[in-house]
Amino acid sequence: MTSLAESGKKKIEWVKKHMKVLNYLKDLYQTEKPFEGVNVAISIHLEAKTAYLGIVLHELGANVAITGSNPLSTQEDVVEALKEYGLNVHAERTLDESVYWKNIDKILETNPNIILDDGADLGITLIEKHPEKVSNLWGICEETTTGVKRYKSLFKENKLPVPVILINDSYMKYLFDNRYGTGQSTWDGIMRSTNLSVSGKIVVVAGYGWCGKGVAMRAKGLGANVIITEVDPIKANEAIMDGFRVMKMDEAVKYGDFFVTVTGDIDVITKRHFLEMKEGAILSNAGHFDVEVKVKDLEEVAVDKINVRNGVEEYKLPNGKSVFLLGQGRLVNLVNGDGHPAEIMDLSFSLQLEGAKYIKENHQNMKVNLSPVPYEIDEKIAQINLKTLGIEIDTLSEEQKDYLNSWK
Repeated sequence: MTSLAESGKKKIEWVKKHMKVLNYLKDLYQTEKPFEGVNVAISIHLEAKTAYLGIVLHELGANVAITGSNPLSTQEDVVEALKEYGLNVHAERTLDESVYWKNIDKILETNPNIILDDGADLGITLIEKHPEKVSNLWGICEETTTGVKRYKSLFKENKLPVPVILINDSYMKYLFDNRYGTGQSTWDGIMRSTNLSVSGKIVVVAGYGWCGKGVAMRAKGLGANVIITEVDPIKANEAIMDGFRVMKMDEAVKYGDFFVTVTGDIDVITKRHFLEMKEGAILSNAGHFDVEVKVKDLEEVAVDKINVRNGVEEYKLPNGKSVFLLGQGRLVNLVNGDGHPAEIMDLSFSLQLEGAKYIKENHQNMKVNLSPVPYEIDEKIAQINLKTLGIEIDTLSEEQKDYLNSWK
């Protein structure tokens, strides 16, 4: 029988083969060991790809402490494997949020110099609950849209004590991770847990940011008829131009077979919506927190609740219909699946590594602000990725550069 640790190691070894940019950077810095003696704390969805990022940082000299960034996205076999790789890991897959926060506090006991965050729980907990540790902290790299919003709020309130590199707002992250990563992994989670056809169904996607575009694109590719709901008139126009129907959620609920929320906001689908849905409607969320599908309302309005498959709950409504909730309203791609493809997270986590290295080398001169990685880092990751793919592109001649510069 395969032990948990052995199972986790197999997962890590698999993604290692496919994370070629991260491997390139590991080889590039192996002699230098730029993180020697640096305390790096990581709070990112703890599955194999995140684990490999932690292992690479550890091999490059960092004292790595790692936990998850969502109670149900942690994979226990990966946690057990990480212990054998020598990392300081505190994480459990649990519905008990007190355990989740206990693990966050455990990670912060290591007095991190650099935080790699996903959703901002780790960094904000340090800043608000452990201000005595701020003097040790050089900076933070934030992975996702929700975390970016939370750090921006702190900055506006003049409560942000260190610089934050917005990995999410960097080109080599949001153009690929948010669109192609979320697009594929969301449908992977939905299809894996339901075993139902998407083709010919009506899919309602709430939110048409980069993640929503990816989810809608993949739904269309699977043969679905897609409806978009939006609050931003510009994004709504964009969705129309991309060939999708756009309407209010109050109207869309009457048609949807599948619902996917990707807004980053609260109360996108609430009590009044559940009662208007078709028999058998399937609800899922691909936003960071479990606040978009209002599960509390669903619990209150339902007359019965049954677990019908792994990660699938049937809610029987007073009107005689049933709706199905995936992953308890948490990130469906990670609770019901394995998250983004390895090649996609290779780009995002290479940015995290480079962002951390930038903070380590420049923190004494960095102002307290929020910004993407310097453009040179985006370009560097893009060039390395092309190299690993065996692709060469043209370069400008000096005459071409001069011509373009003459127009600036």
